[in-house]
Amino acid sequence: MAERAKQILVSAEPNELKVAVLEQGRLSEIYVERKGTKPLAGNIYKGKVENVLPGMEAAFVDIGLEKNGFLYVEEVMVHEDPDKRPKKITQMLRSGQEIPVQIVKDPMGTKGARLTTQLSIPGRFLVYVPDGDGVGVSRRLPDEERQRLRNLCRELKVKKAGLIVRTAAEGVTKKELLGDLKFLEKMWQIVKGRDKSQAAPSLLYSEMEVSLKVIRDIFDDSFDRVLVDAQKEYDRIRSFLRKTSPKLVDRIELYQGSKPLMDTYDVNEEMKKALEKRVELPSGGYLVIENTEAMTIIDVNTGRYVGRSRLENTILKTNIEACKEVVRQLRLRDIGGIIVIDFIDMARPRNRREVLDTLGKELEKDRTKTYIVELSPLGLVEMTRQNVTEGLRGILTKTCPTCDGEGVILSEESMAIEIEQKLRRLAQTSPSDAFLVEVHPKVAAMLIGQGGAKLKELEQETGKYFSFEGLDTIPIDTFEMTAEGSREAIQRASLPVAEGDDVRLRIEEQHTYNPVDAIARIDGYVISIAGAGKMVGQDCKVHIDSVTRTCAYASVVEEEEDRPAEAKTRPEKEADVPKREGWEVRGEDRGRS
Repeated sequence: MAERAKQILVSAEPNELKVAVLEQGRLSEIYVERKGTKPLAGNIYKGKVENVLPGMEAAFVDIGLEKNGFLYVEEVMVHEDPDKRPKKITQMLRSGQEIPVQIVKDPMGTKGARLTTQLSIPGRFLVYVPDGDGVGVSRRLPDEERQRLRNLCRELKVKKAGLIVRTAAEGVTKKELLGDLKFLEKMWQIVKGRDKSQAAPSLLYSEMEVSLKVIRDIFDDSFDRVLVDAQKEYDRIRSFLRKTSPKLVDRIELYQGSKPLMDTYDVNEEMKKALEKRVELPSGGYLVIENTEAMTIIDVNTGRYVGRSRLENTILKTNIEACKEVVRQLRLRDIGGIIVIDFIDMARPRNRREVLDTLGKELEKDRTKTYIVELSPLGLVEMTRQNVTEGLRGILTKTCPTCDGEGVILSEESMAIEIEQKLRRLAQTSPSDAFLVEVHPKVAAMLIGQGGAKLKELEQETGKYFSFEGLDTIPIDTFEMTAEGSREAIQRASLPVAEGDDVRLRIEEQHTYNPVDAIARIDGYVISIAGAGKMVGQDCKVHIDSVTRTCAYASVVEEEEDRPAEAKTRPEKEADVPKREGWEVRGEDRGRS
């Protein structure tokens, strides 16, 4: 079957609703809505002014969310003569005042929602602007169509409101526009009624959920179909279109494939790729996308693409490909704010103009408001893109608890030095003779040193006994002092096995210096197993022959085939060592503390 040019996929799961926009078979936009995390942009609230800040010419408004919304002076609408508009926020608002406001930008990070008092309610073809005036028409439409729609809207004779004609209105009749207008006027009356009857803070109007919102905003004749994988969502979308665009109802199809819809079209895989820094280009070049708090930086590289003729042509082709992929990534990731693109330097002014023209043409596909500022003297393209939501990265990810969003952590060497310094200070002040420290295995190796040399040196200098337990579950830049006391108590607590134990574990690798033997580990503690070099990857029972501070030596125990099944599985006596996933300790009680 031929690949559809443009289509929309809607997948409804119990806890998540996804809407994907595909162009030429490739994912270009993705919208994800989860329970409790619905986007708030477009919602109208009755808010209460908490405080007015003359120094910032802004106010904070309580709208019932975790953080107060931010209302800038330019977003405060006055109904009087614009020429007499007050210039200061203190002349427009006062603390305790109740006002209707609309969210124009979702809360992000530590910042509350961005608000406006210039309310608007979007419909299928029109945007209704209460207390506004005049008619605006989408610039994406041809000039003749814009004029036709403007004339039709004037014939509607709207009172005490302005109208904005949307791109989806192309080719519609006066009757269709009138039907949309009546719906929006009815909705505004409901909002006004709630405003009078409810106390602040309260929600007056909520935007549609993402599936209907995408259908309302972008679905038109340019799309081949909408594929929906849930009957309830399928019925809702068809019902909505019967009222607004009956001619498009037949393009809604119910997906009945055995494979999940989003997997069939590789949407989930593309979403994961959209979280990566590196993006490959068709010719072999690539982009590197770096997100910072203030801006997003996109670097263009030729990569393995070497071209076929001159260097300038190679660079031009890479930059042209980059223009198309950059815009796709902006839409897919919903990147907003300041964006700086570092294209590969070009010697010819004609080529630089071609790249800028290509970028501008590609941005025409983006419904979000964008603006190319300039090509800087350093060859950087600076642009802005309206920031409305946290984007795909904000929805699907959270800050790394290990690096706290820095992207780097202390190396094992740095961490070992820091721990050693703290242990030296502890040795001077603590009355205890011995200490048990849990660290990452790589850090433990650094602290112990080759053949235990560093550990011996530390103990000789401090006169104390230290035991380092390596745990893979502990981040490299973290350590924990788990016990202190006498040497005997710490020695018992630090060793996961004792001489004479029978232990069932998995053979991990051959011994580095003697391939006949093998290595296994218990929480980073090394068990050297004689004659097990050919058993890598297998689970087996071993007998602990001897134990040292840094490793134990063991031999394989042959299983008794004629032993009853019940006897094989029931340990004679459980050791008091905590059981870990993947291994089991059997032997005499060692009184580990």
